[in-house]
Amino acid sequence: MKLATYKNDTRDGTLMLVSRDLKQTCSASDIAATMQDALDNWGAVEEKLQARYEQLNSGKVESEAFEQSKCESPLPRAYQWADGSAYVNHVELVRKARGATMPESFWTDPLMYQGGSDDFIGPRDDVILPSDEWGIDFEGEIAVVTDDVPMACSPETAASKIRLLMLVNDVSLRGLIPGELAKGFGFFQSKPASAFSPVAVTPDELGDKWKENKVHLPLLSTYNGELFGKPEAGEDMTFDFGQLIAHAAKSRNLGAGTIIGSGTVSNKQGTEHGSAISEGGVGYSCIAEVRMIETIRDGKPSTAFMRFGDTIHMEMRDSDGHSIFGEISQTIKKLN
Repeated sequence: MKLATYKNDTRDGTLMLVSRDLKQTCSASDIAATMQDALDNWGAVEEKLQARYEQLNSGKVESEAFEQSKCESPLPRAYQWADGSAYVNHVELVRKARGATMPESFWTDPLMYQGGSDDFIGPRDDVILPSDEWGIDFEGEIAVVTDDVPMACSPETAASKIRLLMLVNDVSLRGLIPGELAKGFGFFQSKPASAFSPVAVTPDELGDKWKENKVHLPLLSTYNGELFGKPEAGEDMTFDFGQLIAHAAKSRNLGAGTIIGSGTVSNKQGTEHGSAISEGGVGYSCIAEVRMIETIRDGKPSTAFMRFGDTIHMEMRDSDGHSIFGEISQTIKKLN
C-alpha cells in the first residue's frame, strides 16, 4: 500500500490512499481517521485499507488527482522519532570533520539520538530557520514506522514490526553541533524539525528491492537544481532496520507509530570515503561529507553550507524510473 496524509484544519490531517503510480488518491478516513489511528489499529484496518488500495489501482473507487503539495509528512507528528546512524562511513567522516576520533565500538553498536517529533515539516513546505549562519545541512535518509515493539526483542522480531517506509530530510545545523556535543548530553538545538516524503509505503511495494531489512535502491538528492548524490541505500549499511529497532527497544517498549531513521545514506564506492558525481562517483546525501573530503584533500573545506533561498529535492525511483515515495522538495527560508 501507499499512504499519505492530506492537510486539513487539524494537527494530524486526513488519511489518504495513493495509487501505485502516485497519480490518484482517495480518502481512507472512514477506515482510519489519521495515519496514527491506522497504526494504532493496524491488525483491524490493514485488510480494509489493502482492499480499497486495490480498488484505487484498478479504478473501481471514486478518486481524485494526487497533489503532493497538499501533503503533510505522513505522520505530521509522532510519539517517537529516533534516528540511527547505520552508514558508518558517514559517521567516520563527520566525526573527522569536528576532530573527533572513531571508536571501534561504532562498527558493532549503533549510534542513535532521539529527535523532536512534535512538529515535522511537510515534504513541500519551506524549512524555516532564524539564521543561515548555523551551518544548515540536509541529510537524505530512509525511515521505517513500526507497530508496537516489545522491550528487549530480537532484531528478527523487531523487523517483523515494520509497517511503513519513508524518506527523510533530517535537517542539521552543523555549526551548533560541536558546542552541544561538548556538553556531553547530545543533540538538541542542532537538530530542528525533520521532513518526510509525501508517501509512506508498505515494504511489499518495494518487491525484491526490500531484502535483508534494507532498501536496495539509490537515494537521489538534488541541491540547487544539480544532482548531488545517488548512493545505494542497500550498500555500506552496517546495521539493518531490524538491528536499529532492536537497539532502540533494548530497555523500553516502542509504541505504534515510532519512527526509526537510518542515518545519512553514504557509500564508500570502493575508495576510502567515496567521491562526487562530477568525479564519477555516486555523490553524497549531505554537505558535511563533501566538506570533510575537501578538508582531507585540501586542508580546508570549500563547499558552503545552505543559505536562505537554497533548495533541496529528494526522491527514490524504482527500476523503471518511477517515483516511489513522491518528492521532498524544500527551500530554506528565514523566520520572520
